Amino acid sequence: MDFASLIPQFAISFGLLLIAMTVHEFSHGLVAYRLGDPTASNSGRLTLNPLAHIDPFWTVLLPLMLFLSTGGNLVFGAAKPVPINYYALKNPKRDMIWIGLAGPLANFILAFLIAQIIKFSPFGELLTYLLYNLLAINVVLAVFNLIPIPPLDGSRVLMGLLPLGLSRQYAALERYGFIILFAFIWLGIFNRILWPMVNLIIGMMV
Repeated sequence: MDFASLIPQFAISFGLLLIAMTVHEFSHGLVAYRLGDPTASNSGRLTLNPLAHIDPFWTVLLPLMLFLSTGGNLVFGAAKPVPINYYALKNPKRDMIWIGLAGPLANFILAFLIAQIIKFSPFGELLTYLLYNLLAINVVLAVFNLIPIPPLDGSRVLMGLLPLGLSRQYAALERYGFIILFAFIWLGIFNRILWPMVNLIIGMMV
């Protein structure tokens, strides 16, 4: 495999992923701020500057390893989570639902807007390709984060809906969350659920 030839492709994919992740994390912080928690703002995370959201492993090394190991077929990663002070929220249990939903919802909205731009603006082939890939990355990021496995956003929503006792027990799974996620990926469960859902949503948008 000629890794050198993959570098420009990775740079483009990584740049698009960084845009989607920045919008995602900014939205978490913004909603938390609106609901009474200034932690993200005080820590410099309430910004659309991608540099504020980069985690060395999850944002850089993981996407690079996935990209190279799949021959350029997959780039995926995660930003540094926006800090949330549960006890600063006006209604912590309810507000965590909205904070959890904020990131995926922002990605869906951005994907929808991109779809409209693609439909109604006569762009050249290269720009259309970049926009379509940004749309797809936003949808993948949104759908993936809605999976109710800690520490993904879907788990925050589920914790807010469960009774307090069950919510605390469920939150305790977070220490095993990434093990569970990687096990699901290795078993191919996400391939049977995640990608059909992503393709369905993209098909509805474009």
